[in-house]
Amino acid sequence: MKNNTINKKEIEKFSKISEEWWNPEGKFKPLHKFNPIRISYIKEDIIKTFRLEISKTPLKNIKILDVGCGGGLLSEPMCRLGAEVTGIDASDKNIKVAKIHSKKNNLKIDYICSSPEKLNIKNKFDVILNMEIVEHVEDLNFFLKSCSNLLKKDGIMFVATLNRTLKSYLFAIVGAEYILRWLPIGTHEWEKFVKPEELISELKKNDLRLDRSDGMKFNILTDKWDISNDKSVNYIMKFIKN
Repeated sequence: MKNNTINKKEIEKFSKISEEWWNPEGKFKPLHKFNPIRISYIKEDIIKTFRLEISKTPLKNIKILDVGCGGGLLSEPMCRLGAEVTGIDASDKNIKVAKIHSKKNNLKIDYICSSPEKLNIKNKFDVILNMEIVEHVEDLNFFLKSCSNLLKKDGIMFVATLNRTLKSYLFAIVGAEYILRWLPIGTHEWEKFVKPEELISELKKNDLRLDRSDGMKFNILTDKWDISNDKSVNYIMKFIKN
């Protein structure tokens, strides 16, 4: 039985460029461009699901776990929206970067160098974010099961990843890594991309039902990401725990 979801090669890859996390023009530039649409999607959905009041800090008292948090690109905005955020990452270097940056911005975020299966917690989370992480883990099924164990009943899990299609190979690897050089070559392995139906089927086994499913598309004219019906490359899904 496998009891580890950490892919050492992937961790080393991201640890090497960890100091780049907060540079909007650096190696993580695509994530900085991606962030506004991710934040609004997550925020709006949490507000709707938990029937929260609209305010400057609408996510007050919502406990969020950001899995594979990196340097904190998503943890920080969630904290600013009032959420109680725990960020975990298997790279010690990423966690150090995240801690320094949140301290500098007076944000109270609990950053831990861990993977989901090794996380010891007393209380489960209202929301789990698995954003651009499932395509980098060692054992996807065990990873999703471990995440599900950390989620409260009626809690939400967001998963954003890349579909395993010919189009995603051409766009996300050939285009983004080799032609446009948006990402360092070798960032992604196409074989590790996950088809939506695989994700739905695996999470169903762990008492999570699909609530919402959308594609995400980059608009070259506006230089922004938009929500779309096209899930052939990037997609985001929202699951609710039964």
